[in-house]
Amino acid sequence: MKLELRGITKRFGTLVANASIDLTVNPGEIHALLGENGAGKSTLMNVLYGLYTADEGEILLDDKVQKFSGPGDAMAAGIGMVHQHFMLIPVFTVAENVALGNEPTGVLGTLKLAEARQRVLDISKQFGFNVDPDALIEDLPVGIQQRVEIIKALSRDAKVLVLDEPTAVLTPQETDELMDIMRQLAKNGTSIVFITHKLREVKEVADKITVIRLGKVVGSASPSASTNELASLMVGREVDLKVDKAPAQPKDLVLSVDAVSVLDDRSQRAVDSVSFEVRAGEILAIAGVQGNGQTELAEALLGLRPVIKGSGTIKLGDKDITEASVKQVLEAGVAFVPEDRKKDGLVAEFSVAENLMLDSSFKSRFTKGLNINLKARRKIADDLVQEFDVRTQTSDSPAGKLSGGNQQKVVVARELSREVKLLVASQPTRGVDVGSIEFIHERIVAERDEGKAVVLVSTELDEVLALADRIAVMYRGKIVGIVPPTTSRSDLGKLMAGVSA
Repeated sequence: MKLELRGITKRFGTLVANASIDLTVNPGEIHALLGENGAGKSTLMNVLYGLYTADEGEILLDDKVQKFSGPGDAMAAGIGMVHQHFMLIPVFTVAENVALGNEPTGVLGTLKLAEARQRVLDISKQFGFNVDPDALIEDLPVGIQQRVEIIKALSRDAKVLVLDEPTAVLTPQETDELMDIMRQLAKNGTSIVFITHKLREVKEVADKITVIRLGKVVGSASPSASTNELASLMVGREVDLKVDKAPAQPKDLVLSVDAVSVLDDRSQRAVDSVSFEVRAGEILAIAGVQGNGQTELAEALLGLRPVIKGSGTIKLGDKDITEASVKQVLEAGVAFVPEDRKKDGLVAEFSVAENLMLDSSFKSRFTKGLNINLKARRKIADDLVQEFDVRTQTSDSPAGKLSGGNQQKVVVARELSREVKLLVASQPTRGVDVGSIEFIHERIVAERDEGKAVVLVSTELDEVLALADRIAVMYRGKIVGIVPPTTSRSDLGKLMAGVSA
């Protein structure tokens, strides 16, 4: 089925999320929609799927104009969508999830579940999915859950399949398997829209590439284009994607984590007897698929989440900080870049200058007697804005008005403007443009080279391989291996799936 989007415009108040976007996807084509987080990719696909109504423009399928009042209309027309966050009910079986919303019924409305089971088996056999229709979703690995989402779409005769950031929660092996599935679907005539910000995956699987920046189509490219060319299209300037760093020169022991266990928000053990050490002048990356305890571990290092009593210890140098408060941990010399800057890293309504002094407002450099020294705060903020290349009109501008990349730079600037021994950076480039990623990576390496110890928590394998001096892989709350960055992606993928490399 041929898909055409003509002049699609979508506004949210004064924000123009999509501006006159044109896109054509031919039958059996894998068309990558490439762009940074916030570029407007998902908004455009939500218009296509009937979740949003376009303010201007039209959708055509096989040259016929479509009018969708909701996802049901889009599905009926042959459009399927696999969302980044799966729409599955964990306690239902695969067949029950596939049937949900499109239940096959018999006399008096009785559910014909056997028909749904057979549909799962037929599609699994056709595409080699190997999915058990009677398995509970909660018992399946993430990669298989994603296949269930694809089966749901295909069971409704989807001729156009939208995959929204489909590799965000997959291991490298699962990513490779998904790409094989995409190629097989395309070979069978399915049109695929592949939404992503990962350049390597685009080059591997796409037939055509359309790049969106700030809600507009800024260009198209073939998969033969270099990663630097694609990155330049995404951000509007040349960027260097390679991280230049000399070999690490580890020195004194800075952080020692010994047999630490931590509970998650549901009182389940998310971190299970984890031990590792980090020395001054090295970057230890904590790698793994999201949801394997990395978030809870990072929060425990900062005192944001308690360690299970009696389970183990966390030491900063010779100082035991296992039960220390967040303020005590920060004052002991720990800097923290949280994974969610909007929730934990910034106060959006505060100015850039106010955010830059958040955890140091009581320090003498910011105070004058019992009051804040506004002149000194402005001078410090202006210097940091310049040093960290924060793109803002003034340091008095609200932090919430900045782009994601510049918000992250404010967080990094604040944390690295203090005297610290250890930097804990959790997903430091999530939702950040390529240009800001380049800058943040350079700063992390600079901190290492100045003798700081760095714990990098990241689900982006390319980032881990680029920055790490050692890699600790977490799976189901345990560290299943600590390996050098020369380890192959295949072996890292095995560790991320809980299999010894």
